[in-house]
Amino acid sequence: METTSARSVVVEPGGTGVVAHVGLHSLCAFADRLGLGDSLSSAIPVRGERSPLHDRGKVLVHQMAVLAGGGESCADVEYLRAEETLFGFVPSDSTVWRTFHEIAPTTRAALQVSLAEVREKVWRRSAATTGTDPVVLDIDASLVEVHNEGKEGTGPNYKGGYGFHPLLLFADATGEALSSMLRPGNAGANTVADHLVVLDEGVAQLPDEIASGHHLDDERSLVGREVVIRSDSAGCTEDFLSGCRARNIGFSVVARRNAQVEAAIFDATGMEKCWAPAVRQDGELREGAAVIELTSLVDLPAYPEGTRLIVRREPLHPGAQQSLFPSVEFRYWGFYTDQAGDPVVLDAFMRAHAHVEQHISRLKDSGLCRFPFSDLEANRNWLFAVCAAADLVRWFQLLCLDGDLQLARPKALRWSFFHAPGRLVRSARREIVRILDGWPTADDLLAAYRRIALLT
Repeated sequence: METTSARSVVVEPGGTGVVAHVGLHSLCAFADRLGLGDSLSSAIPVRGERSPLHDRGKVLVHQMAVLAGGGESCADVEYLRAEETLFGFVPSDSTVWRTFHEIAPTTRAALQVSLAEVREKVWRRSAATTGTDPVVLDIDASLVEVHNEGKEGTGPNYKGGYGFHPLLLFADATGEALSSMLRPGNAGANTVADHLVVLDEGVAQLPDEIASGHHLDDERSLVGREVVIRSDSAGCTEDFLSGCRARNIGFSVVARRNAQVEAAIFDATGMEKCWAPAVRQDGELREGAAVIELTSLVDLPAYPEGTRLIVRREPLHPGAQQSLFPSVEFRYWGFYTDQAGDPVVLDAFMRAHAHVEQHISRLKDSGLCRFPFSDLEANRNWLFAVCAAADLVRWFQLLCLDGDLQLARPKALRWSFFHAPGRLVRSARREIVRILDGWPTADDLLAAYRRIALLT
């Protein structure tokens, strides 16, 4: 019986004819096919009299590949520099550092416009974004611990830590991070101005035919496709919901505990016939849970016309979060919405807001937990790159991958796909990469290259 986990070999320097990160090469090839580097380059003005040695759009795409591959700093670009055959003339870590410090707020805004142009190409090709169903947006904030009080723009947070409190907005159908705002740790959770800024920037990332009618004070007649935003209780403010209505955007937001809601739930405790069984996301019954609409039992004069209050109850269990209503038998949870439809269906729709935690987790696995600079603007540029890199990966998954890889988390993609090894051979004046025999995702990798070649 063999009890050793590694065979005895002699390890020497000077290896040639092998390459790593073949999957990352496919990601960069995909970005080039979409014209991402060219689009970003067009938004970055040239500093000085001569063009830089490294095109700044290419620098950003290379850094996105680094983040997709698990890198957490500018120095990690050196692992791409070692693979010149695959990635060409890769910038040094000092060039990457300078790039993040050169981008001004106006340039970052132009980069967002360029990113939206590329995003529109992807949305036209993806089945996940076509159709006539409402486009669902999810907004949420997350704490990022920073163990350095010397970083500009940081602050203490309500959990006793220190760092940033970025606000993020995602497209539910794809998981893309459409917009973001880097805020100090002590930023308010329910700051209306921040929510509306992130919402407007997120709408600006949508294709024109979807964004039409959803800008501030747009006429309702301009709406071509409905947009609905979901939020936790941080979005449960009259001003934010009024702002959504002014943009012709529907809403579903978690209700806060107050005396009026408590009274409505108390009045409904004896109305057992009015409670309907709740369902899970797959349509199956959620055991012990029930849903009721209590709009007629509350007065909502400050909320937009047509606002509804829907409440779900489920049996108490150890570790259950705070309830809207004190009870020893059930936990109560509710939300406000202006959407039409059956309360049970709307309840399942609202609970799907939990997807946002998965989206944030992906960002935290891809650079969000590491803000490497002292300068606030440089860290804002880093946040832009983190979100753009995550979006590039999601686009790649949607258009080039199938099965489990299409929904795989960042760590799974790196282990199985992005860091695939290959052997480099030269034939007929061409450089050919042959994927290692027996590599589990070799067929998926080859299929991805075929799909990239078909993109127009």
